[in-house]
Amino acid sequence: MGKLRITNNIRRLRFDADEMTQKELAEKVGVTRQTIVAIENAKYSPTLELAILISRVFGEPLEKVFDIQDAS
Repeated sequence: MGKLRITNNIRRLRFDADEMTQKELAEKVGVTRQTIVAIENAKYSPTLELAILISRVFGEPLEKVFDIQDAS
């Protein structure tokens, strides 16, 4: 199995949630805005705990917020 890459739909979900800012999302899940930026840009993979918290903010299943793809 090759290297895996986690992608996400956070930017779209934020827009659909009354254009929630990165800062607002960060405050809701207890991280910095920079962490949300890094996750959105696929520069950082969140912990399972953080991924679940983010999905709960949007009221969506984990699979609708995050996806895993083969990067090779």
